[in-house]
Amino acid sequence: MKASGVLWRLAYLLAASGILIVDQMSKAWAARFLRLRADRIIIPGLLNFSYAENRGIAFGQLQEGGPFGRWLLVVLAGLAALFVLLYFFRTPREDDRVLGACALLLAGITGNLLDRIRLGFVIDFIDVHVGSYHWPTFNVADASICVGAFLLALDLFRKEREPAGKKARGA
Repeated sequence: MKASGVLWRLAYLLAASGILIVDQMSKAWAARFLRLRADRIIIPGLLNFSYAENRGIAFGQLQEGGPFGRWLLVVLAGLAALFVLLYFFRTPREDDRVLGACALLLAGITGNLLDRIRLGFVIDFIDVHVGSYHWPTFNVADASICVGAFLLALDLFRKEREPAGKKARGA
């Protein structure tokens, strides 16, 4: 790997670290200021801040795992982070969308993994309503994971639709 490729990857990892810091700081804020209070209405009918402890996986699924479930989720999240990190370092430097997606995934997975290890649950606090629809409460790490996964899916879709000759020509 060339020095410029290492520096470029380092920039993505620094961005991921920044997202991780924002995630952890926002969760600490939520734990301190929202835990014992009623919902804070930020934008009426759209956005509230509401403290929640998520002991399951995405959107509160699999809440009843107990200590075994907690550590199973820690192991699975650790493996997911390792897989994404390996994929990140195997991705060509020119593939900005995939590198960015991996950085977002790493930040989100690591943020929620730290919560599970330290607390035994993930702190969620962002509560979105659109009309009568209520999105499950989430956090910065969850948003990072969703955007990263969307970018990876978009990249896979783009590559599937790319004409076969385009790669061969280097265009």
